[in-house]
Amino acid sequence: LHRRELLGGLLPRRVVRSPALTLPGADLYSEFLAGTEATGRKVATTMAFVRLMRKLMVDDRIGGRVVPIVPDEARTFGMEGLFREFQIYSPRGQLYEPVDSGTLTAYKEAPNGQILEEGITEAGAMASFTAAGTSYATHGEPMVPFYLFYSMFGFQRIGDLIWAFGDARGRGFLLGAVAGRTTLLGEGLQHQDGHSLLLASAIPNVLAYDPAFAYEIAVITREGLRRMFERGEDVFYYMTLYNESYPMPSMPEGVEEGILAGLYLLEPALEGNGPTVRILGSGPLVREALRARSMLRDEYGVRAEVWSATSYQQLRNEALAVERWNRLHPAEIPRVPYAVKVLGEPAPVVAVTDFIKAVPHQIAPWIHGPFTVLGTDGFGRSDAREALRRHFEVDAEHVVVAALGALASAGFVKVETVQAAIDSYEIDTEAGDPREA
Repeated sequence: LHRRELLGGLLPRRVVRSPALTLPGADLYSEFLAGTEATGRKVATTMAFVRLMRKLMVDDRIGGRVVPIVPDEARTFGMEGLFREFQIYSPRGQLYEPVDSGTLTAYKEAPNGQILEEGITEAGAMASFTAAGTSYATHGEPMVPFYLFYSMFGFQRIGDLIWAFGDARGRGFLLGAVAGRTTLLGEGLQHQDGHSLLLASAIPNVLAYDPAFAYEIAVITREGLRRMFERGEDVFYYMTLYNESYPMPSMPEGVEEGILAGLYLLEPALEGNGPTVRILGSGPLVREALRARSMLRDEYGVRAEVWSATSYQQLRNEALAVERWNRLHPAEIPRVPYAVKVLGEPAPVVAVTDFIKAVPHQIAPWIHGPFTVLGTDGFGRSDAREALRRHFEVDAEHVVVAALGALASAGFVKVETVQAAIDSYEIDTEAGDPREA
């Protein structure tokens, strides 16, 4: 009996004694909500996130608890500026002179370094992420780990370790950098991730997001910190980040709920009397959706709404929860899934993503109207982004053709208009299916 008491009783118990953290206020995120369009400065979402992480690292409330983790690709992600400021952890300090010692961004190791640079081992980096992400329970000290990796080398390469992290109720942020099959160019097929968002959806307590803009990243990060480290929820986050630079817009009013729910109206339909189509864009391909919006109005008189789909996974999860509630409460007024409520009246919908088509198809049962999905199924040899997007049929021209095709099927435009667009954009209708290339 005495030994049982020392072991904690008849059955093991998980006792969490860690305190809630005092989190940064809104001021920390203000520059990301403001964007860069006013200055014209182009920024990739990878760089925007690294800047946000640095601001968290110097914050006097949680800065000392932030644990940046990277398995070798730090310079690719633009993290070299952090080396001298925060240093890389090494228990014996730096025992050699790095080849870049004469630069401002030299590799710098120290016993009190804050960055965990694990070398070329995603499994080792995931072990560090697990140690930091579960420290709130194992040591009563909440840490805030951010693990940045090539998106292809996460859920695909070490998916079982990520599943185990979820099983251990770990908390933290996984960042799949240089994501997408057309945004990352020149790296070969081994780096062209178009499916990690789908793999992430298999883990029950991960929230997977595919943001396009810095303000979306800021909103998701702030909410993740609140849920995990203020409210103590046993969830963790996955965000895709991209290396395509473009001006970051300021955040429109009232879109926070939609960003977190997974979908919000980015740009309403332009003025006019033509038929309406809805375009759902994700990641950098939101910009292709915006370009298609202008082309549809200027060339065909079609009014197109553009929606930013930040998380098909979250839209699907919420819709499934609503379906379950309705099934178990037949006498109650049926609830309506978020995606159905915000999209409103039925209209043709075109979704365009830098991931495989199965990602947007997660919400197909709740789209009221024709639903066309453009994605990156198949292999595509790295080339210029424009060529890759034409190969995978996800550029603005293909979005226009898909929108016109959906409108033609519904009787709003003539099929001759669709054919004219195909001819005008020099789309090779006899090209091989990208899925089979």
